[in-house]
Amino acid sequence: MVGIVIVSHSKLLALGVRELAAQMVQGRVPLAVAAGIDDPANPLGTDAMQVYEAIASVYSEDGVLILMDLGSALMSAEMALEFLSPAQRAKVHLCAAPIVEGAIAAVVAASNGKNIHQVIEEAQGSLVAKITLLGSHISPSSPVNEVLISNPEAKEIRLTINNRLGLHSRPSAQFVATASRFQAQIRVQNLTRGTEPVRGDSINQVATLGVRQGHELLITAVGVDAGAALKALQTLVINNFGENDQSVKLPLTKKAEVPQLTQGELVGIGASTGIAIAPLIHYQSTPVTLTEYHIENVEIEWQRLQSAIQTAKQEIQTLLSHTSIQIGDAEAAIFDAHLLFLEDPVLLEAVRSRIIEQHLNAEAAWQAVVDEVANSYRKLEDAYLQERVDDVVDVGCRVQRILIGNALTDLEITEPSILVAADLTPSDTARLDPTKVLGICMTSGSATSHSAIIARTLGIPAVLGVDTQVLNLENGTLMALDGESGRAWIEPTVDTVNALQAKRQTWQTSQAEAKAKAHQPAITRDGRHIRVFANISSIADAEAAIGNGAEGVGLVRTEFLYFGRTTPPGEEEQLAVYQTIAEILQDRSLIIRTLDVGGDKPISYLNTGAGEANPFLGWRGIRFCLDHPHIFKTQLRAIFRASAGNNIKVMCPMIATLTEVLATKTIIQQVRGELTEEGIPFNKNIQLGIMIETPAAVAIADQLAKEVNFFSIGTNDLSQYVMAGDRTNPNVATLADPLHPPVLRMIKQAVEAAHTAGIWVGVCGELAADPLAAPILLGLGIDELSVNPPSIPMIKQAITQLSIAQSSAIAAVALQQDSATSVRKLM
Repeated sequence: MVGIVIVSHSKLLALGVRELAAQMVQGRVPLAVAAGIDDPANPLGTDAMQVYEAIASVYSEDGVLILMDLGSALMSAEMALEFLSPAQRAKVHLCAAPIVEGAIAAVVAASNGKNIHQVIEEAQGSLVAKITLLGSHISPSSPVNEVLISNPEAKEIRLTINNRLGLHSRPSAQFVATASRFQAQIRVQNLTRGTEPVRGDSINQVATLGVRQGHELLITAVGVDAGAALKALQTLVINNFGENDQSVKLPLTKKAEVPQLTQGELVGIGASTGIAIAPLIHYQSTPVTLTEYHIENVEIEWQRLQSAIQTAKQEIQTLLSHTSIQIGDAEAAIFDAHLLFLEDPVLLEAVRSRIIEQHLNAEAAWQAVVDEVANSYRKLEDAYLQERVDDVVDVGCRVQRILIGNALTDLEITEPSILVAADLTPSDTARLDPTKVLGICMTSGSATSHSAIIARTLGIPAVLGVDTQVLNLENGTLMALDGESGRAWIEPTVDTVNALQAKRQTWQTSQAEAKAKAHQPAITRDGRHIRVFANISSIADAEAAIGNGAEGVGLVRTEFLYFGRTTPPGEEEQLAVYQTIAEILQDRSLIIRTLDVGGDKPISYLNTGAGEANPFLGWRGIRFCLDHPHIFKTQLRAIFRASAGNNIKVMCPMIATLTEVLATKTIIQQVRGELTEEGIPFNKNIQLGIMIETPAAVAIADQLAKEVNFFSIGTNDLSQYVMAGDRTNPNVATLADPLHPPVLRMIKQAVEAAHTAGIWVGVCGELAADPLAAPILLGLGIDELSVNPPSIPMIKQAITQLSIAQSSAIAAVALQQDSATSVRKLM
């Protein structure tokens, strides 16, 4: 018969559990206790020799099951196993079941002659009966894998991961976000690596499974919506978490060969291609001094940590929104994982336990748990996943900074420089200005770190992993680096500088030749001129747009003026920015979109999206502006003042009703009147346009077209509203595909209404930059395409290869397809 050992810090507790369990089976099962220590003054504790003696007293070839309470009980049990022979050790099993319920279930199973594995299964499922009787839902913080394993109603699915880089941060974040949306308790296990099951709603536990391409996962769920949860996760995996090979391409990480080194040359890892020659400037994050101390009021301390975490979330959300605008949603998704880290129930429960049980201050408790999580990443065999420890440290330091009351500091770099540092966090890198930071040189890091990924997207050359001697150089020392070969030079010689400049010139010449054609108008083969404009989010973007051949700017995302601050920008500040952009464009068309916040672009100090169940259907865009006329009028005044002598147009987002347009025109008239009365010049013929992003706007497009001068179709939002599929939700994101025939029909309807009214129509969503979609959009009658600056040459080239007649025929067939997939196959 299976023997059972109860290990506890308290002898009285263990004896009580043994008495209760023994009564259940009338003493028929061998039961032993190893509890407490022989110290009258401090009787609580465990002793490995006691555990060894208890095992020996109930040992049987049928096996021994050990139940423990917590902490040192586990360590004492593990140590006791070392005193057994290998043959005996194989018969002894440590069980994570709850000590009271587990003991009762185990003795009953053992008394009925069940084998050791069946006894373990009964013990691990011992909470199911209590949960069923109480009719309660297992809380996300309950560490009970055993409920899922033993519950006969549990459902499971096996899936193979095909992503090239496995479950790195972004796919892990999507997995956890999906799992968290369901009531079902979800556990996931990496069968290939033989890991234990972990919680599906814990970003750190899922990330540290070490899942790589080709690994098989076992996902188990129990609860009322278990089937739906597994189906959603299966869809996520089948769709490769929205990734493709292009989105995860990594640069070569070879180091330069030492024999080829020249004077002052350092060998590193080329992480972001390009040449930089400039004075160096050191960057070092403000160190956080950690003090550990005893606290009395644990609830106040817990609330203090909760407040700091909430502030950190707001900072990261602002950074996420800014980064999304600056470098795109794919790279900005790095910070989705940062947000999930702060919501990880396993991590939060561990911190809370330290505060409550050990009376630790929040800083010490938080750091202890963050260090544990970081170490779990460092222990992973996969080097790429090991590097995600940078994100853990980044988030951990952010919360610590807030706890001790330090403000978020800016990277004050006023002159073009090469930034030298021991390390840069992803958050630091995302805040860099490419016009001031010409290159990055670090003594740590790799080409697959998130900081390197962001640097590449920003177009900043980077060499990582160089010798630490660079940290001792004085600010202002001339430095050069080659992000392709992974070399850096301290005070480079004239020959080295000339060679690097020649290499840079060669690259720039090839780029210039490619862009040369982009400065020509995009004219179809049958003579139709399609205007190609740029979407921009900064003054630097405006310069990049002109450099890439933009005929104007079709969308200024003015939100960039509102991020990273605590109050809205004033009229004079906005005026200066709009005038600067207009000067860069030199009378080219400049369409300025009024403030579009809410949805995926919340701003904490404006309380946008606060408390909304679905911010995308809430207080955003023109709705927010009309409810805050003082903010709206300040922006409109700046735009109208900037229009004097410039080709500026105004565009309003998220229009759903005719009333919104009429209300906007009323406020515009007020602004006109004020400026006229004040004697301030402006363009009295400034045009007003609206974004077509809602099905409602399409439905009344004929009415709207009579009130405005142009339409610009925002296919990103229009797609998700038409298809009722949140584009940020990986389970349904594939629905929000602008090539779905229903979306294309909406575009056609809007274009026809606009042209009937004699106004032009553009597209400024991501669809505009897709060469595959160009013939369809031209065939539907689109007059203008507005895309991100780097996409301009490519989309212009696509247009010149088409004819309107050909495109119209293609569009007609596309409208008759049954899915976006069918449309793509057609193309």
